[in-house]
Amino acid sequence: MSRRRRESYSDDEDDERSRKRRRTEVVDIEDRLESLITRVGEKSTSSLESNLEGLASVLEADLPNYKVKIMRILCQCVVSMPEKLTVYTTLVGLLNAKNYTCGGEFVEMLVRNLKESLKTGQWEEARMMVRFLSDLVNCHVLVAASVLQMFDNFIEVTLEDNIPQVRSDVYVYMVLSSLPWVGRELFEKKEAELNKLLDTVDSYISKRQKIHMPALRVWNVDEPHPQEEYLDCMWAQIRNLRNSKWLEKQILRPYLAFDSVLCDALQHTLPQIIPPSHNEEMVYPIPRVIFRLFDYTDVPEDTVLPGSHAIERYLIEEQIDRIIHTNHFERKDCAAALLSYPVKNKLPLNYMVVEVMFSQLFQLPCAPYLELFYGSTLIELCKLQPSSMPQVLAQASEMLFERIDHMHTICIERFVNWFSYHLSNFQLRWSWEDWSEVTSMDSEAPKAKFVREVLLKCLRLSYHQRIVESVPESFAAFLPIKPAPQYKYEQEGAGSLPGTTAAHALMNAIKSKCTPDEAAQLLRDLPNKFPNGDENDNPSYHPLKIDVFVSTLLYLGSKSFSHSFAAMAKFYPNLKSLTETEEAQIYLLKTIYNTWSTHQQRMVVLVDKLLRTEVVQCQAVANWIFSEQMQRDFTSMYVWEILHGTIKKMTKHVDQLQSEVDEARDKLDAAKRKEADGMEIFSDEEVPTEEMIERMEEKLETATSQQKNLFLIIFQRFIIVLTEHLARCESAGIDYNTTWYKWHHQLVFRYINTLESLLFTSDIDIHILEVFQQFCALRS
Repeated sequence: MSRRRRESYSDDEDDERSRKRRRTEVVDIEDRLESLITRVGEKSTSSLESNLEGLASVLEADLPNYKVKIMRILCQCVVSMPEKLTVYTTLVGLLNAKNYTCGGEFVEMLVRNLKESLKTGQWEEARMMVRFLSDLVNCHVLVAASVLQMFDNFIEVTLEDNIPQVRSDVYVYMVLSSLPWVGRELFEKKEAELNKLLDTVDSYISKRQKIHMPALRVWNVDEPHPQEEYLDCMWAQIRNLRNSKWLEKQILRPYLAFDSVLCDALQHTLPQIIPPSHNEEMVYPIPRVIFRLFDYTDVPEDTVLPGSHAIERYLIEEQIDRIIHTNHFERKDCAAALLSYPVKNKLPLNYMVVEVMFSQLFQLPCAPYLELFYGSTLIELCKLQPSSMPQVLAQASEMLFERIDHMHTICIERFVNWFSYHLSNFQLRWSWEDWSEVTSMDSEAPKAKFVREVLLKCLRLSYHQRIVESVPESFAAFLPIKPAPQYKYEQEGAGSLPGTTAAHALMNAIKSKCTPDEAAQLLRDLPNKFPNGDENDNPSYHPLKIDVFVSTLLYLGSKSFSHSFAAMAKFYPNLKSLTETEEAQIYLLKTIYNTWSTHQQRMVVLVDKLLRTEVVQCQAVANWIFSEQMQRDFTSMYVWEILHGTIKKMTKHVDQLQSEVDEARDKLDAAKRKEADGMEIFSDEEVPTEEMIERMEEKLETATSQQKNLFLIIFQRFIIVLTEHLARCESAGIDYNTTWYKWHHQLVFRYINTLESLLFTSDIDIHILEVFQQFCALRS
């Protein structure tokens, strides 16, 4: 190789190394900037004001080269760290005072993000950005009149025609939830315009429909605390703030320390922000009912709990909500962040944290996060503050138990799940004697039902003898029966049963590791009749074969869930061949119940396994749940658990098929467009044909029909059950609103919303609509 070529190669290598070094330096600087911006406002040896001043100087020096990166980081912090909102508005104010152009470009970028969030329905992000823009008025970045114009544009949504109320609600809430930050400034500079805005809000609030309230209330009474709709409560808090001349005591305002610097800065006018038009595909946040558990009489005397309509109550609760949202994937981080929240004026933080946690856990129709998250986080809180948090939780549990008679049944179930989980992590210790009143109550009374279900759930998390040792003898009637399989072919009198000989032969064969075909041969000669002989013989399926095979299989697999699953997997062909009809599937479920009626968790898991493996269909499960055999367990929570899981699987199946059809149709359309444009379609691109899509659509149509049939079955059975109950009560001359009647609404509420969504599809079966209308008439 010549000397000149070697020198050329050497120069190229030097250039490549130089480019890599520059890229590394740029990345390092950008990472450093992101770290500085995201960590500002955290605990430090220096004051917040000095940290902000120093960071503003650093960013100003880096603006020429990294302006876009800095602005993007700040925009991300607006939505991801709203708990430090005023810290970042102060930082933006300092940057604007140093570089007016940068301040304007940041506002434009944030406004673009806001418009995109409003267009795509990212409502919480949009609300945080609206609040941030509002607070920029305090930092002399934005003109107050332009922010007020934005508010007016949002409030004008309430005057639109033919829109859902939730659309107006979300824009009104954006405005109201921003006023605590900017209300004082608008009051001083634009009092007349602000009053006009608030009058419009007042008129809207007074005309709102609140027919959703009964379905979203945790309790059906307003004692001891009124249950308010979230917008009503927010409006009451804003009116109190208005009466206080817009002065509050909770918001950290670091920009006050830089008033002499910020007041000299040039201000920007906010660009026009018009809410995008409503469309049918837009999804809006559902309303909420504000949960209240504590008042000032429940907290220690040396602390002060803000009133329900005090703006401080809203501000603190929202910050706790945000901390939970930010850390809901990490329970330890969440607990530590909650307890380190800086509070003022000796506020009872533990009580407020517990109240917010329970408000989310009991939120209807569903909690925002996994129910397990709340239980595990409350345990971490107890570990971090063992001297105070357990006492607050115990007090909350006692208060919830005392009010359980008026609690929504779904919330009772969540209370059961949380309380049993919490007890299982604290050695099942509880002052049961304080609840001894339940021993003399009706078994269906809410308090008695709660204790029984708690012990049943504790059994899932412990073992029977441990439960027996943890509960006083006076609670013996509430103890669950010791779980054990009921195998009738080895019980006394089994010799007279028609399938005993075949059952024993099958047991020996399975123990000898027989094949599915060999097991089927042992059942071949069994007569086509019912095991007990109480019903007509010659049914359309083989109940005796099902009874012998399934009960024997479950008995041999009773040692653990794994043994049961292994047995079902090995003899899956036998299960499928025995359950070809819906009647056979229902009888299979009845056999499982006869074998494992004392083990509710086993019932739930086995039915779920049968659904997953498609041994039984969802319709069969629904019909079995409403059968005569299950009447005595109809109000047991495990029955609701099974039915809920069944509908969830059916809905998930339909959604998956719909997604596959949509994806296949998109691929075919894209391929057709390529072909029309003369572009090449590569061989590795999987393009479905029209015939394939037609087959997929046929499967989807079948699944949709099955889903509608499932809901039809459920509501028809509910109508029958309700009608029989009403007729019995009328003939006996007693009130129909019994404890049983209350418990049945648990099932109703869970599935009524799902059916309502089906009623508005174009191909809804008119028969389902008629049944639903009949059902609603019975409920009312």
